Amino acid sequence: MYTLPQGFSLAVANANFRGKNLPRNDLALVLCNQAAIAAGLFTTNLFKAAPILCSQKNLEKSKEIRAIVINSGQANACTGEKGMQACLASQALLEEIFSLPEHSILTASTGVIGAHMDMEKWEEASYELKANLGKASLEDYAKSIMTTDAFPKISYKKIEKNGKEIIFAGVAKGAGMICPNMATMLSVLLSDVQVDKETWTDVVKNAVRHGFNQVSVDGDTSTNDSLFALSSCQSGICLPKEELQGIITEIIQELSYLLVKDGEGASKVMHITVNGAKTNEDAEKIARTIGHSQLVKTAMFGNDPNWGRIVAAAGRAGAAFNPDKLTLTLCGIEIFKKGQPLAMDIDAVFAPLLKNTDIDIHISLEEGQGKARLKASDLSHDYVSLNSDYRS
Repeated sequence: MYTLPQGFSLAVANANFRGKNLPRNDLALVLCNQAAIAAGLFTTNLFKAAPILCSQKNLEKSKEIRAIVINSGQANACTGEKGMQACLASQALLEEIFSLPEHSILTASTGVIGAHMDMEKWEEASYELKANLGKASLEDYAKSIMTTDAFPKISYKKIEKNGKEIIFAGVAKGAGMICPNMATMLSVLLSDVQVDKETWTDVVKNAVRHGFNQVSVDGDTSTNDSLFALSSCQSGICLPKEELQGIITEIIQELSYLLVKDGEGASKVMHITVNGAKTNEDAEKIARTIGHSQLVKTAMFGNDPNWGRIVAAAGRAGAAFNPDKLTLTLCGIEIFKKGQPLAMDIDAVFAPLLKNTDIDIHISLEEGQGKARLKASDLSHDYVSLNSDYRS
C-alpha cells in the first residue's frame, strides 16, 4: 500500500462508459485540499480531444487547480462542439459536487475516438466519486484509467529530509497508440514537495524530454495524450532543483519503461542507442526509424538476429552518415562493424540472448557528437488481434 503525498485524496467509480457492464472502475478523481502547483503537457496531434482543450485553458487562466478527473472507455475526441460542452458540463458538475472553484479541474479521457460522452452516466458516477472520496488506493486509481493495459503502471519515491518525508507518486496508462512527442498517453504525477510553479513546470518538461519523449510502441500519437503534475507543497521541504530534477526524471523514465513493456501484445523492450551522429536530430531520426520499423520489431519478436533490417532502417532514416563507419552492437555483442558483418554463427550466438525481455541495440556512426535513445516494443500476433477489434 502506497502512502499518498500530503493533501491528496483519491476516488474511483464505475460509470460503465464502455457499455459492457464490466466489473471495473472507469472514472478516477484526484483531489487536493488546497490550491496545488500544477503543470501539464499535451499531445502534439492537431486533433486535440475536448478534455485537452479544456485543461489547457484552465492551466493558462485559472488561479487555482484543485483536482484531476480521468475517464476511460470514451476519448471525447473529434466530437466537435458537443464534446466541448460535455467536457465543460462534467467539470462544472464536479466543481459543484465537491465545492470547488470554477475552472479548478483538469480533465483527461481515453478510449474510442468519436464517441460522445453519456452525461447521465457521468452525473451518476460523479456522485459515486463523492461517496468514495478517500477510499481509493494508488493501485485502484491506476487500474481505473486503464484500457488495453495488461497491468497498472506506478512509480513511487519517498525521500527523507530533515526528519520529514517528501513523497512522489506517478501513474500512467497506455499500451497502444504510443509514440508521444510531448508527454505520454495519460499520466499523473503527485507530490508534496515545496516548489514554485516555474521550477515545477521546468523540471517536469525536462523530465519528459528524457522519458516519455523517448518511447514508442507503434508509431502512433494519440489525440488524448496528457500529463498532469500536481504538488500540494505540504511537506514544507524544498529540494535543490538538480535533486528534484533527478527524482522526477527517474519516475518518468520508470513509467516510460513500463509503457513500452506493456505495449499491446509486446514481449520485448528494445533499448536503442545511437552515438556519433552529426547532430542529436540525426541520431533521433535513426533511433526512431529503427524503433518504428515493423521488420525490426517482428525480427525481435521472432528472436531473429537479422542485423540487415536494423542497418537498413538506419540507412533510410534521412540522416547523413558514412555507411562504412557504422558499427552495430546487438545484446552487447558487435555483429556489424565498419560497414560489414562480422564472421560468427549469429543464430548460435544470439539465440539465448534474444529470448530476454530487454534487448540492447547500439549504433555507432563516428560522425560527430550527436546521440539519442529510444525504448520501443516488438510486434507480435497479439498486437494485430487487439487492434483489429478494439471497438468491440
